[in-house]
Amino acid sequence: MSRRAWVATRKGLFELRRSGGRWEIAAVNFLGEPVTAVLPPEPSAPGRPMIAALNLGHFGVKCHASDDQGRSWHEVSTPAWPLQPPEAQDDVAWKLIQVWTLAGKGDDIWAGTLPGGLFRSSDGGASWYLNEPLWNHPRRREWAGGGYDAPGIHSIVLDPRDRDDAGQRLLVGVSTGGVWASSDGGATWAVRARGMRADYMPPEQAYDEVAQDVHRIVACAASPDHLWCQHHNGIWHSVDHAASWQQVTGVPVSDFGFTVAVDPHDPARAWFVPAVADQRRVPVGAALAVLRTDDGGRTFTALRAGLPQSHSYNLVYRHGLDVGTDGRTLMMGSTTGSLWASGNGGDRWQTVSSSLPPINAVVIEPF
Repeated sequence: MSRRAWVATRKGLFELRRSGGRWEIAAVNFLGEPVTAVLPPEPSAPGRPMIAALNLGHFGVKCHASDDQGRSWHEVSTPAWPLQPPEAQDDVAWKLIQVWTLAGKGDDIWAGTLPGGLFRSSDGGASWYLNEPLWNHPRRREWAGGGYDAPGIHSIVLDPRDRDDAGQRLLVGVSTGGVWASSDGGATWAVRARGMRADYMPPEQAYDEVAQDVHRIVACAASPDHLWCQHHNGIWHSVDHAASWQQVTGVPVSDFGFTVAVDPHDPARAWFVPAVADQRRVPVGAALAVLRTDDGGRTFTALRAGLPQSHSYNLVYRHGLDVGTDGRTLMMGSTTGSLWASGNGGDRWQTVSSSLPPINAVVIEPF
């Protein structure tokens, strides 16, 4: 069976195809240009184009769309803020730095940006609309930069059970700003990080929900109330759609990392890629491992077969790990340009390439 994946890198968007049990590079789009995010085709929304976001430095952020599954591309508009009023009390300018993540549902496309804006397009990227209720929320001004100077939205979770805006549930993850939820299509918002703890804050502020530096949030497609979060200070799990969060303890190797993926069919099965710590962003013992839990975080297996176990300095960022719709196909890319794939849930990994540009995001097409 032939399958496709997309790898967004600092020097282009790579299309990969799997046939005969191996992944191979089939094409390169935007060669030499930094691609920060990609939204692949969606079988349930055949009229929605693919979207790729580029960060061209001096030339700014650009978005491109493809109506033929990546064979050709054309430029579309980019998210933009309204004119910043003189009285706006902001630490950041209302100007797009980067599109950090893209998500889609039906014909709608959502973009999370640096600084922390949430934008929506219903016309294939021809126009974008800022979600003003979140941007204008009084506590949004408490958000702070994490790895970037400006805070940003890196995770967008859309509930597949909702059919209309009036009852549509959304979650977004902010670094640094916690978890935010809307149950009415983005008309109103509330912070939902109860139970999380920020050890980098003074003790009296450690449980402040807006102070939480969440690195990545994902939901199980078959059970969307079950959420997993890789946090700056560990791993958290929610079974009530972020009404409360419980820390996962007893994690082997390390509970620090940036990424998480969850089996679309089994909410108890999730994958993480540990590193030493924020100030030492390398695998523990310079030996790359993937952690998998099959029982909701009670126990973990360290998966190493096929991964480098000496002098490995690979770091996997927030969007560098993805799981296919079969729950067994995995792909993982590092900031040093290595790419691995697994067809058995991570039990064994195959090196696809060790010489790609630094990898920003990996997406396996739905199949």
